[in-house]
Amino acid sequence: MDADYKAQRRSVLDSITPYFERESIAAFMLGVSSGFPFAMIGATLTTRLAQDGIDKKTVTAFTLAFLVYNLKVFWAWIIDGVRLPLLHRLGQRVSWMLVCGVAVIAAVCNLALVDPAANIGATVLAAVLVGIAGASFDIVIDAYRIETLKPYQLGTGSGMSQYGWRIGSAGAGALALVMASRYGWSAGYMACALFAVPAMLTAVLLGEPERRKVVVQKRGVAEVWSSIIGPFGEFFRRNGAFLVLLFILVHKIGDTLANLTFRLLFDDLKFTNDEIAIYDIGLGFWAYLIGVFIGGIAYTRMGLKRSVMLALWLMGISNLSFAALAAAGHSNWGMAGAIGFENIASGYGGVVVIAYFSALCDLRYTASQYALISAGASVVGRLVTGTTAGALIEAMGYVNFYLLTTVAALPGIALFWWMSRTGLVDQAMGSAGEPEPVEDTFA
Repeated sequence: MDADYKAQRRSVLDSITPYFERESIAAFMLGVSSGFPFAMIGATLTTRLAQDGIDKKTVTAFTLAFLVYNLKVFWAWIIDGVRLPLLHRLGQRVSWMLVCGVAVIAAVCNLALVDPAANIGATVLAAVLVGIAGASFDIVIDAYRIETLKPYQLGTGSGMSQYGWRIGSAGAGALALVMASRYGWSAGYMACALFAVPAMLTAVLLGEPERRKVVVQKRGVAEVWSSIIGPFGEFFRRNGAFLVLLFILVHKIGDTLANLTFRLLFDDLKFTNDEIAIYDIGLGFWAYLIGVFIGGIAYTRMGLKRSVMLALWLMGISNLSFAALAAAGHSNWGMAGAIGFENIASGYGGVVVIAYFSALCDLRYTASQYALISAGASVVGRLVTGTTAGALIEAMGYVNFYLLTTVAALPGIALFWWMSRTGLVDQAMGSAGEPEPVEDTFA
């Protein structure tokens, strides 16, 4: 009995220890900088536009700025293969981290200076520029994280990255709201630009990732062309690659569609900025961290396939809580419950799904392949949100809209179940991951 207790305690400690390793802490710092540009053109910009009296269709159309993130696959090969003059001595990943970080700071400051009420066109352009800079920053951050983490650290490293992402996103969002209430939106946005610094410092202090593999120097036309198509050719030659890509495209449609409209619901239910800051940002922040912690341990203890399947169910069901909030009306308890459940589910799901996507990468083409995967993961949901979400809400009402987003999660669940049963999940794995130590396919 005593031996069993000691073995169980050792097993639990083994699951937690990787959170405190150097690579995982680096992933946390990278996540902080990765999360804040998203907030600047996401919930924070939605609140800013709504308070400036911009109509719902225009506000939801701004989510199309996120589509820039989905286009990053087309220039990710540059970050994989093009050496920067002078800075290349610092290393490929480090040099690009510094350049992209400076670009993000400049783009956020530019968005700070526009006035949506006076010039909506300039605001659109500024948001798109933040999207381009943020997407480029994401490319190098994701590549640096995957190449820094060892295979056994993918679960906990993804968890730490999500911790950082949430702190960066929530911290920037909260700072922007507080600063905007006192000094205006321009001051709020400019203060948030400093969130780009942690990733830049991490890259300088840790240096070039040890696991990074250089295939060939991209000098001639043939080599450049190879650097563009090589990552995609390698991915699609794997058994089941097209089904994996289909899963990536559809698995998060409902979750993305719902998440990008929450602030509209809060505004229509007459929640104040302080209530949004307390519940959506404050409570949501801690609930997300709990979900991330659970996700990191679950990935280690349950294995990839079971932990991902549970995540898909939780992310789909969590949208029901917002249907209930919409039906209940302005209720602080209702908002707390919906935000708490949704963020625990998102935190858990973010860890295990990102760990799976990271394991799909070939270490020779990390930046390009993860750009393809991460872009595909949300492109459909963002496109649908930007083109139809506002009209759907006006036509169906919030309750039916969130019920629809729950149903939209079912195709991804069914596809992953089938991929697991047939072994395609393992067969399509890249060199960044490794085979699971135990069999955990579904009966």
